[in-house]
Amino acid sequence: MTGVSADTARAPRIVVLAGGVGGSKFVVGVREAARRRWPDTAGGTRAEITVIANTGDDLWLSGLRLQPDVDSMIYALAGVNDTERGWGRAGESERVAAELHAWGAGWPWFTLGDLDLGAHIARTGWLRDGATVTEVVDRLASRWPLGVRLLPMTDAEVDTHVTTDQGRMHFQEWWTRHRAALPAHGFDWPGIAHAEPAPGVREALAAADVILFAPSNPVVSLGPILAVPGIADAVRTASAAVVGVSPIIAGAPVRGMADACLAAVGLAATADAVGRHYGARARGGLLDTWLLAEEDASLADGLESTGLRAPVHPLWMRDLDGAVALAAAAFDSAALDSATLDSATTAPFAVDSASNGLAVHDLTQKS
Repeated sequence: MTGVSADTARAPRIVVLAGGVGGSKFVVGVREAARRRWPDTAGGTRAEITVIANTGDDLWLSGLRLQPDVDSMIYALAGVNDTERGWGRAGESERVAAELHAWGAGWPWFTLGDLDLGAHIARTGWLRDGATVTEVVDRLASRWPLGVRLLPMTDAEVDTHVTTDQGRMHFQEWWTRHRAALPAHGFDWPGIAHAEPAPGVREALAAADVILFAPSNPVVSLGPILAVPGIADAVRTASAAVVGVSPIIAGAPVRGMADACLAAVGLAATADAVGRHYGARARGGLLDTWLLAEEDASLADGLESTGLRAPVHPLWMRDLDGAVALAAAAFDSAALDSATLDSATTAPFAVDSASNGLAVHDLTQKS
């Protein structure tokens, strides 16, 4: 499309699928990169950013509803997160957690900060008053000017469970208590087959100019989002370019223990294995482009033979500038330029209905 000036073109609609600390860092980079590229007069951005957050690792504990990924996203965007620990609030104290443990309540290996407990109490009260998860997330996010619209993946409770040799347990027990050291045989989200995308999720994906897969754990962060019926199909049929960022660099996860999750579903902890797992939309998968780290440049040709574009770029987000550069690379990979955006719509992306897409069982059991 030509003949549209940068001054009169609308700013892009950006949708990010994200979970975990890595996803939060990436979303902060997306917001800042959009502010620099499409600034408004108030110091923000004209771009419309929607984040679809993982709620698969939510849980009930001591009568409170916890949403670790949602809270990490809010705290990071608000600038009140603990950057040293990588989770929770800055300046946190833990007096209430100590008292709970003294009573033998909760999990002694799962610490809740006092400030964080304030969010959990507020959330639980609103839920018990009849608010939906979407309404609660909106209320929590409204405390600070986040600069993005934050949506949960679903309003349903679909907490992640892990099957191990020691039995079936909540994901948080396997991840936090056992540090993923117990070999996992699969992951499941009870009730997810009957869940629906949260209000606004389908609409955001359909209206997007670019859809970004954050460098989040592909099994337990992005996996639950894509397992909600209707979301993967909405990504496949979106008119937007779909760009993913590898969470694996040089055969190791950027953060956390994603390699243990990948092993449980029969995948190697390599950037090309994860890229092939998502697959190319041209062949029934989910992505158009898969950003590789410089350390994995040798994998690009093999991935491109599967129908994926595989540009190489520095993927480390060691500071804000690194996250901004990564987000900008994702924008560029989607040819996202304000001078090419106006009110015209793009034809829906063509999907080969005869090819196999990313199925829910691919994420929940070993192949």
